[in-house]
Amino acid sequence: MAALLSRRNVLSIAAMSAAGAALAACSDSSDQVVAAAETTGAVSDAPAPEGTVDTAKLYEPGKLKDMVMGKADAPVTIVEYASMTCPHCAHFAETTLPTIKEKYIDTGKARLIFREFPFDPRAAAAFMLARCAPEDRYFPMIDALFKQQQQWAAANDAETPLLQIAKLAGFTQESFQACLTNQQLLDDVNASRERGEKEFGVTSTPTFFINGKKYAGALSVDQMSAIIDGLL
Repeated sequence: MAALLSRRNVLSIAAMSAAGAALAACSDSSDQVVAAAETTGAVSDAPAPEGTVDTAKLYEPGKLKDMVMGKADAPVTIVEYASMTCPHCAHFAETTLPTIKEKYIDTGKARLIFREFPFDPRAAAAFMLARCAPEDRYFPMIDALFKQQQQWAAANDAETPLLQIAKLAGFTQESFQACLTNQQLLDDVNASRERGEKEFGVTSTPTFFINGKKYAGALSVDQMSAIIDGLL
């Protein structure tokens, strides 16, 4: 588990080794999903869930307000646990989510609840910056951070590229530093991970709960569409 940080700049101990460990931690389940699909030739079939959780408990917000795409009364609810330094999470955000959003979220058929599951200090820092942005810029900030993941997640100095991204969202040097030294926010971001792990068995990212059914790994458009269609 990523160590809790003291009240200091969260980037100061985000070493290259920590980022590398996070990239490895998020890869196993996603690689297994892809490998299984390629072996069976059933990439478009809905994968079997790994189990189910209590949806009433799952949909209860944690210490942080849930960030949600879509309508509250959508018949399908997708809860995603992600880490900002996870390449499979970035791949899902860039290649799968736009189509799922167009087909299901924008049409009122599904909603997405996005929750923080940071594997390392850099992921926590990125989540903190997204939370410090105005609420309507949260998802655009997450999107920008995923698209530029290689520029900051594996850099020797993550602060410079993160500051450049943050400035596009309206941050100043002062507000950037204030955000990354907000101990309460850091504690709340870490609490999101701890809750996902202890209460819902999340151990890798991305992990999805679709109407309470658990799927670990970066699902393709066809796989997620098959799951959602089966629930509609």
